[in-house]
Amino acid sequence: MPTSSKNTGANAPTGRAADAEVLQGSNRPGAAGLENLPPVRSSASASESVVRSAGIVSLAVFMSRITGLLRESVMARLFGAGLIYDAFMLGFRIPNLTRDLFAEGALSSAFVPTFTEYLSLRGKEEAARLVNLVATALIIVVGTLCALGMVFAPFLVHLLAPGYAAVPGKFELAVKMTRIMFPFLLLVALAAQAMGVLNASNRFGVPALASTFFNIGSVGFGVVIGIVLGPTLHVTRIEGMAIGVVLGGALQLIWQLPSMARLGFRFHPIFDWSHPGLVRIFQLMVPAILGNAAVQINVMVNTNFASTISDPLRGMDGPVSWLSYAFRFMQLPLGLFGVAMASATLPSISRSAAAGDIDEFRRTLSKSLGMVFLLTIPSSVGLIILGKSIIGGIYQGGRFQVYDTRQTAVALSCYAIGLAGYAALKVLNPAFYALGDARIPMLVSLASVAINFGTAEAMIRLTNLGHAGLAMSTSVVALFGFVVLFLILRARIGGLHGRELVSGVGKVLVASGAMGAVIALSSHEMERWLGLSQMAHLADLAVSIPLGLLVFYAGCRALSVSELDLAIRAAVAPIQRRLIGARRT
Repeated sequence: MPTSSKNTGANAPTGRAADAEVLQGSNRPGAAGLENLPPVRSSASASESVVRSAGIVSLAVFMSRITGLLRESVMARLFGAGLIYDAFMLGFRIPNLTRDLFAEGALSSAFVPTFTEYLSLRGKEEAARLVNLVATALIIVVGTLCALGMVFAPFLVHLLAPGYAAVPGKFELAVKMTRIMFPFLLLVALAAQAMGVLNASNRFGVPALASTFFNIGSVGFGVVIGIVLGPTLHVTRIEGMAIGVVLGGALQLIWQLPSMARLGFRFHPIFDWSHPGLVRIFQLMVPAILGNAAVQINVMVNTNFASTISDPLRGMDGPVSWLSYAFRFMQLPLGLFGVAMASATLPSISRSAAAGDIDEFRRTLSKSLGMVFLLTIPSSVGLIILGKSIIGGIYQGGRFQVYDTRQTAVALSCYAIGLAGYAALKVLNPAFYALGDARIPMLVSLASVAINFGTAEAMIRLTNLGHAGLAMSTSVVALFGFVVLFLILRARIGGLHGRELVSGVGKVLVASGAMGAVIALSSHEMERWLGLSQMAHLADLAVSIPLGLLVFYAGCRALSVSELDLAIRAAVAPIQRRLIGARRT
């Protein structure tokens, strides 16, 4: 095994002994059995395996994001950007804030490393017991949280959006939406645990597709209940869509259960609050919850600011919706590249950490970050330049007017500035949890609260950017968090191949700049020729996106960007496997 670069003195331990020094203090059960682990793969093969897995996840996430955009498009055409959709989004956001806090955020980060370690070192039987313990605890704890959230919904709505009380009927509708959708939290918490089990078992496609079933289910059930059966059931359209969210969450969980059963993981309620694995997950979750709480405080602060912004044309209605629609588009590249890489990276680096192989840990993480930057930097440029055509092509029409397109596109441009930092955080945060350290991400997140509040206040009061200033503050916080966590982790593990990363990012920036210049020119000409209709926006995208991809690819080839071939193989491999499988059948 290669010698860790962290210790270079004459008496420095080498191989796994050196790696164990870097990983000490993580208090991992079963560490004494490391010598019985099977040989780990080389860093290069592990990195490529992660990227291939990320390619599978990206394809599934792409379907999820596309169906998510279709869901948002249906909502935009039915409700536009105003009182009803503002109230719905707040009602949806409140359980989502708690979901990020307890479920997909803290739970995933604490559960996956612990479960991976149990699966690797203690066997499937012990791992299955841990799964059942966690699921039972979730049902009790999160179920209670849902009940409390429904009872105290008026307080939560007032806390997040005090400006809603100034608009007749808006506050009351937001309270009703919150109460209907709060059970979604329990369903998504259990779905997040199932996703962690499948990812740690190297099953990436099914959990990545779970969100697709949520999007399809939420719209399908919502339309049937709110529109088709609404008059019969005495349910309004927006109430039907809220019920659809809960049923879509159930479908998201049910979709993953057969895959878990095939792996031998079936739910049986077990109560053992003193189980060391469960205790360790709770110990990791406490600082993770505090860290995620900081993120949610930032969301609350920005929502609070947005609810008080008075638009010159729309008054108090619009800013919350514009920010929501814009961030939905941010979710597409963030999910395709940031979340996909994080989902594939966490089980791999957790295995490296459990095995004490810091060299593989370092190389895998560095390659993952390189891939994130290769994919998100040009995405940011594209969102900034083509934002108006993207928003107009998908949402414009019905009650979503040209003015809404412009305001949403401005917010999207500001969000896009921080896309690379946001995606990199999705990879860096779990790296600390894999090392058994949830304290550092927590402290950085808490520091971001002050930065976000100061930046948001300055953007609103000093720059007069309105809702776009809030999107900009989100980008500033994401870039700050990335830089700080990267520097700390680099010092912690003795380097992250920083020179290679900087060189690669520089080349990607040059290629992205060339791409941006070309698509800016093409988009301007298309607008001058065709105008601002929805079809004109779609035509612009049909021309500018392929042209931009071609220019970016040529630029990366000319500059010899090393991650390009790896990205292409990751994208093509799942398709090749399906074609080969189809030929054999």
